[in-house]
Amino acid sequence: MQQDWATHMIGHELTAFTGLDHAQTLAIVLPALLKHQRAVKRAKLLQYADRVWNLRDGDAEARISAAIDKTEVFFRAVGVKTRLNDYGIDAAAAASLADRIAARFTERGTVLGEAQDLTPAAVATIVRASA
Repeated sequence: MQQDWATHMIGHELTAFTGLDHAQTLAIVLPALLKHQRAVKRAKLLQYADRVWNLRDGDAEARISAAIDKTEVFFRAVGVKTRLNDYGIDAAAAASLADRIAARFTERGTVLGEAQDLTPAAVATIVRASA
């Protein structure tokens, strides 16, 4: 059974560098990761849209976008912010974090995702998109 712990692994790195708790980092990383991986995770995202958010109308891309949006709205509704900027980490600081996290994954030889397609460069892109 394939599993994807990328959000958690990136979240751990953000916690190490920023002191944000794990719930905060998951809420920050997950939406950006899902947007980045929407083609690879298309089937799972459609299943998620249907089973979690009851999204059945409209085309597939619209349902995927709506599911990701609803995820962010949910996190905010329970008091968890979804952007690094919400925690005072601006785009420049996020870019620096992205580079540092990518460097650590490179040093460890870490590639993430159920398809092993999230390279350190892809992780940096996701972190930057989380700003």
